[in-house]
Amino acid sequence: MLIAGRYRLKTAIGRGAMGEVWRAYDEMLGRPVAVKLLIAQNSDPTAAARFRLEAQTAGRLQHPHVVGVVDFGEQEGRLFLVMELVEGDSLHRVLAQAGSLPAEEVARIAAQAAAGLADAHEQGIVHRDIKPGNLLLDAVGSVKIGDFGIARFMDDPGGALTATGQIVGTSLYIAPERALGKPAGPPSDVYSLGCVLYQLLTGRTPFNADSPIAVLHHHLDTPPVPPRQLGVALPPAFENYLLGLLAKRPEDRPSARQTAEWFAAGSWRGRPEPLPAAAPRPAPEPRTTPSGAPSGAWPGTNVPPGSVTTYAFPSTATGSAPAHRGRRRQRTGGRALGGVPRSRTVGAIAAVVVFLAALLIGIAWFSPDHSSADTPPTGRPSATNPAPATPSALNPPPTGGDNGPDQQQAPKKGKNKRGGDDKD
Repeated sequence: MLIAGRYRLKTAIGRGAMGEVWRAYDEMLGRPVAVKLLIAQNSDPTAAARFRLEAQTAGRLQHPHVVGVVDFGEQEGRLFLVMELVEGDSLHRVLAQAGSLPAEEVARIAAQAAAGLADAHEQGIVHRDIKPGNLLLDAVGSVKIGDFGIARFMDDPGGALTATGQIVGTSLYIAPERALGKPAGPPSDVYSLGCVLYQLLTGRTPFNADSPIAVLHHHLDTPPVPPRQLGVALPPAFENYLLGLLAKRPEDRPSARQTAEWFAAGSWRGRPEPLPAAAPRPAPEPRTTPSGAPSGAWPGTNVPPGSVTTYAFPSTATGSAPAHRGRRRQRTGGRALGGVPRSRTVGAIAAVVVFLAALLIGIAWFSPDHSSADTPPTGRPSATNPAPATPSALNPPPTGGDNGPDQQQAPKKGKNKRGGDDKD
């Protein structure tokens, strides 16, 4: 069958509620493509409008992790959508075969799927139906987000073409706010991606029940079981971030861009962030213990060498110098008094002693107690320096009255001309 004169259908590769997907070949450009044909446009009055919306939505996205749209048109009353052909399986089929995937593979899928969602969100598009069947793997294992059939534009609340209060999407992966009938936003897609990652790790969805309504209640009220409690070998950082994607409140979840960057950087491994290089510390000066030997700790303590600890020197008796002072003088290489050389110290002391001695001699020499004017000579006077005459010898007392010559007053003791003492 030839569509639009250029797309030749070959084999059917999928079928859904709205249409079927065929492997086809573009004879004009000579490349394989996928053609989606609308089959429900007669039974569902909104099917055609929704199909056109999918074409317009996907056509705005050009991202390596989003299935690209090539063409859109109508053939014999049936709408068709031409997309790039993804040579691989969906995650739904991968889970059916493997049951679960290792953390390394899930982290890679998370980074790529979140990057595709981030590009859609930044262009105002919410997918609203993220699930394993809509995440495709190409021939090299790269993730492609497909099926924007129920997507909506964030600036067009009526773009989803659903009745008021109607919930669209798959209950196993629907966000709590959407279970309450609130409009979908970018955090809703992040929550759905978290449900897919949880299933890829554990082999089961976060919440299961007998009916879709019961599942919705679990999304609203029940915390998910941490995957490690189910026996999954998972780094703690990965588990914590996954539980953050499944937060009940939209504002508590990271954005799709943050999620893509976190997984792409390998942060899920739980590796610590590199710390800035520390500035080199100066080498400590050697210390001496009270016993005289260098050591990193005092004797009798358990402090390891090199630890930063302050100790006080042991107290000494009054009048006795501490032993460490003598050792300090020894270490200074013959220097004392604040680092002055010993030879200069001795010279200064000698100068002080000479000055003090001269000062004492001068005081003794010029003291009044040792003046020659007041101190009598101890030896005999010489002939050239006779002793002065006493007043009694130079001026004898006058005579007269009752005193006769024999009764004149005896002179006072003094020195005679020969230097001897007068006697009575």
